[in-house]
Amino acid sequence: MTAAVHDRTTRSVRTASIANLGCKVNQAEMEAAARLLRERGVAIVDRGAPADLVLVNTCTVTAEADAKSRHVVRRARRTSPDAEIVVTGCSVQVGREAFAAADPAARLVDNRSKDALLAEIATLVDVGADGSRPLPRALPTLSGVEIEGIADGRASVERTRAFIKVQDGCSFFCTYCIIPAARGAERSLSPETVLHDVRRALRAGHREIVLTGINIGTYDGGRSERGYRGSHRRSALTLAGLVRRILGETEVERIRLSSIEPQHVDDDLLDAWTDGAPRTLPHVHLPLQSGDDGVLRRMGRRYVSAEYAAIVRRVRDAIPGAAIHADAIVGFPTEDDPAFERSIAFIRSLDLAGLHVFRYSARQGTAAVRMRGQVDEPTKKRRAAALLALAAEARATWAATHVGREADVLFETRLDDGRWAGHAADHTLVATATSAWLDQAAPASAASAPSASMENHIGRVRIEAVDPAVRDRVVGRLVSVSPPRVPGVPHRAI
Repeated sequence: MTAAVHDRTTRSVRTASIANLGCKVNQAEMEAAARLLRERGVAIVDRGAPADLVLVNTCTVTAEADAKSRHVVRRARRTSPDAEIVVTGCSVQVGREAFAAADPAARLVDNRSKDALLAEIATLVDVGADGSRPLPRALPTLSGVEIEGIADGRASVERTRAFIKVQDGCSFFCTYCIIPAARGAERSLSPETVLHDVRRALRAGHREIVLTGINIGTYDGGRSERGYRGSHRRSALTLAGLVRRILGETEVERIRLSSIEPQHVDDDLLDAWTDGAPRTLPHVHLPLQSGDDGVLRRMGRRYVSAEYAAIVRRVRDAIPGAAIHADAIVGFPTEDDPAFERSIAFIRSLDLAGLHVFRYSARQGTAAVRMRGQVDEPTKKRRAAALLALAAEARATWAATHVGREADVLFETRLDDGRWAGHAADHTLVATATSAWLDQAAPASAASAPSASMENHIGRVRIEAVDPAVRDRVVGRLVSVSPPRVPGVPHRAI
């Protein structure tokens, strides 16, 4: 642990705030922290609200992410001047000195020490009114492994879906990426750990599980997890095998992958996904980064555009109606105007359902900072704007294809106009009015009141139109509802 626990902490921690920046792996890690805090009676308050304890999980994927992470720490100190502030994550790993300067009183926990973060938090929380500390209690690590076991409870940052970390680290060393330096080499969690986390999430009421990792396609069944001695070490369990075990050994209703490198989408994974339908969701996120082969080679990516397109076709052939999402970086060194035009034409040809756009950010310690042909910021902004416009059009076009169909929607948010919105199985945004249907279909149910919460309900929705207020959202009529499961009560749709 890079930050020692100081005896100066004598007051009880009753409230905590969590600021989570960056990837879904960070989100999975902070869900574990939130679970621990709630189990010890600490109330989680909104980010930015005054709190006794503030956790900040940082991101370093771009220079802007670094700056934002430091800003969050400084703002937390202004909002909660007497709070214990614990700062962890990738930005701390690669730029510890900057955080020490931003808040000298903050406890800094780098990624190499992250598995002991929960013990650090527990020591801060378990303080009596007289300043005494109780005997140590059994704790999980951020991977989810319990040493002796702790009580379950509804403790997720997200209440509808749970992000389950199955893998960490990357050894690909793409020339633009600082993450291998921040996260280290690939290492996988054991299947027993993953299954334990999935079951705990299901007991907490989550309807959807998202498997996440830094380079999830390198999952090896825990063979690389330090200290693991399971019998599976004799033969590595692949990601496809892990998916099959989750489907066969749990009652998970919906499962999706957060992101996977294109070259890792093999026939075995596609077979596992098709065999698991409809519990395995028709949504695949395949990072692309560029559609120009020269740029891809200089990025150190492990495919060219034709190979990426072939992978997309294989996914669509195996999973009918699959939504393909991608990432793209603009302004990488040597990306001239013809290269960008080739890239944007290729991306347009893919008929993507979604696209995340990033401007190249020079990261010290990566090979790309030494390359000739650096692109100026005005050009990066112009290219990003063009690609963002294409991304918006792609999302709107994809949403429009749903009109006239039915979709199973996991409701997450009540909109200001009273409608409920959520994501369909293929991740399309859907909004619908629910009160009229509930009044008609279940007048005797406590859920029939117009103000009743539909959060965490899965509804079958007949899509009728594109939402005029949001082009990439569709609207429809509720046909049936599957409420959250209650332990010990048979599950049925309304």
